[in-house]
Amino acid sequence: MGAREARQALGVFRLLVAALEVVALIGNFQYVLGFRFFATANFFSYFTIQSAMIAVVTLGIGAAFALFMPRDPAWLGVLRTMVTVYLLVSGIVFGLIVVQASSRDYRVDVPWSDTLLHFIVPALAIVAWTVDGVIGVNPRVPWTTMGWVLLFPTLWLVYTLIRGADVGWYPYFFLDEAQVDGALGVALYCAFVLMIFVGLTAGFVALHRRLWRRARDRRGSPPETRRLRAPRVESPASLR
Repeated sequence: MGAREARQALGVFRLLVAALEVVALIGNFQYVLGFRFFATANFFSYFTIQSAMIAVVTLGIGAAFALFMPRDPAWLGVLRTMVTVYLLVSGIVFGLIVVQASSRDYRVDVPWSDTLLHFIVPALAIVAWTVDGVIGVNPRVPWTTMGWVLLFPTLWLVYTLIRGADVGWYPYFFLDEAQVDGALGVALYCAFVLMIFVGLTAGFVALHRRLWRRARDRRGSPPETRRLRAPRVESPASLR
């Protein structure tokens, strides 16, 4: 399979993952509708939900480029990496919350929609991201992605803390001062999560650049960079 055919297959895969994410979002919304104190604004305030919606848009854009263009623009590689990290962190944090709840004898139900949102879709997103690196026709993901990845989480954190102080509700326990021994506890938890964002992004960038180099080596040096040597033409004197 050539690079073009591989990209088209990747485009279809991205569309399928985006569709699965939409199914997970709809299913999760229907699930929480059954809660007595459900509030629509609270549902859309979860980082998982917001990052999932961003992922649907990003996967759709990525699918269009993969299906109809020979390569993705550089900014899309940065965006795809950021969104993949967001999905992965959502799964990690959710898993930690479930583990902590079980250790405190508090039950956390995990419906099929949460399984899709927090585990299956992030895993598929990582597969799509890795396959793109293996194909290796897109620009390398720059190290500056480690800074860009913090933009959305920081804005979300500021919004959540302001809104939480106003309505008395936080999407995650570690953002509530009453549950983590004050503002210092919130700050430490947030710093830890932001370190996870940066650490995962650094790993993704390093991996992508390594995959990109391997793909370049498989193809060989681009024709325009090869040093072409003109054939040697002997002078008439040397033929005597």
